[in-house]
Amino acid sequence: METMKEIPGTEFPSFDVTGQVALVTGAARGLGRAIALTLAHAGADVVLGVLRPGSADDVVQRIEAMGRRALAVPMDVSDLEQIQAGVEAAVEHFGRLDILVNNAGISIGDKAEDVTAADLDRMLTVNLKGTFFASQAAGRVMLRQGYGRIVNLSSQAGSVALPGESVYCMTKAGINQLTKCLAVEWGDRGVTVNAVAPTFIATPGTHDALSDPAFRADVQERIAALHRIGTPVDVAGAVLYLASPAAGLVTGHTLLVDGGWTAR
Repeated sequence: METMKEIPGTEFPSFDVTGQVALVTGAARGLGRAIALTLAHAGADVVLGVLRPGSADDVVQRIEAMGRRALAVPMDVSDLEQIQAGVEAAVEHFGRLDILVNNAGISIGDKAEDVTAADLDRMLTVNLKGTFFASQAAGRVMLRQGYGRIVNLSSQAGSVALPGESVYCMTKAGINQLTKCLAVEWGDRGVTVNAVAPTFIATPGTHDALSDPAFRADVQERIAALHRIGTPVDVAGAVLYLASPAAGLVTGHTLLVDGGWTAR
């Protein structure tokens, strides 16, 4: 009887990223923190893009306790110079860059008739412009290497309409389309580009909203299949999959991690 190992192309999938270098933006807390720790647990050395010096010291310590290397760099993704400098620091420190996770993003909720130009510009700058130029800077390195994995953080808001979140929904839909475009453009040079689109996740950023019992109950009801609020680890697992060798034939895809919200 043939074993899987003896059949070409059917080796067991690997989620091991040992020896790879990952850059995670917005890595000090919430989803970014969980993603950075998950990638380190799977073997990667991790560069933590942070807004404030010292804000990710505990994440650095936890990664180093796993026997991996970690570096925190200033990386406000609304600042193109910081994006470029952060990528350059990662490559200078570790010699390469294999994985980029575009996690940094903001939401400024308001009714469509009340959205200001300043708020719209801010969300476009962080969520779309920041994601594009971080991908460009990292992509240039990956294209030279002939290998790379880019994972963008989208949202179920890119697929469904959320009242009071018109601009946020627009930016996340834009990330989904950007993911497809970069995947097609860079695929034949060894770089895959995918996105993860979570539902509401219990993080510091959603704490106030989910503390409202009525809002929380409504969210749980809309998460049609599982009826529970997601955790950062739920999202980090999906990111690890897309960043790993196991997802070698997956590109241009947005993976919904929404507990069944959009299945209705």
